[in-house]
Amino acid sequence: MRTSVLALICALGSVAAFAKDGNECITAAGALAPDFGLPHVAQAIARQKLDITVMGSASSELNGPGGTSIAYPTWLESALRAMLPSVAVKVVTHARTRETAAEMDVKLKGILSEARPRLVVWQTGTADAIRGVEPEDFRLALDEGVDRSQAAGVDMIFMNMQYSPRTESTLAVGAYADTMRMIALQREIILFDRFSIMKRWNESGVFDLYAATRNTDIAQQVHDCLGRLLAKVVFAGAKMTVPAK
Repeated sequence: MRTSVLALICALGSVAAFAKDGNECITAAGALAPDFGLPHVAQAIARQKLDITVMGSASSELNGPGGTSIAYPTWLESALRAMLPSVAVKVVTHARTRETAAEMDVKLKGILSEARPRLVVWQTGTADAIRGVEPEDFRLALDEGVDRSQAAGVDMIFMNMQYSPRTESTLAVGAYADTMRMIALQREIILFDRFSIMKRWNESGVFDLYAATRNTDIAQQVHDCLGRLLAKVVFAGAKMTVPAK
């Protein structure tokens, strides 16, 4: 059962959907004002150099010849460069299929010391649900990751799992989504609620997430929207913070 669920989740990396308009997905996503600021991002922007790491699993990339070049981290970089023309923006992705939050946390230590990003976007939750990781162990991994990033002077954004109407009744993600929301509030971390965004897209008809195929062109539209929305959140989070002189 878990193997078939995983296949469906990965297929959403190549979602077949239909967007009536290039910006309709932005409107349908709803208000995305961040709850907290991004002080280290603000400092990096003031110094005109912003390095971002996206740490995630299979849904941070896409299958096919375009691969990572059309996945949401690429669109995030492109959108931020347009918003911040005087800033050297670089987004690097560290993604591995079926990697749990605890496994990512182990990898995070090396990323922080070697890449030295100013922001880490941590996309997680689905693999933990598929593999049946205890929610308390999931919580501990998130807490440790936040500790690592804060000790290194790095901002963090959580990104939760994708929404799929095909797996809604077979994959119990609620406990993991609730844990991410709880930790985000407790530790003053921005949560990019990808699950709710995609659910609104599906319910409003902007993207039909039942029609999951290998249509790379449409998958690109989905990732384009996610990348632009995430860029807006990063930009707004930085503006909430007055950088230290």
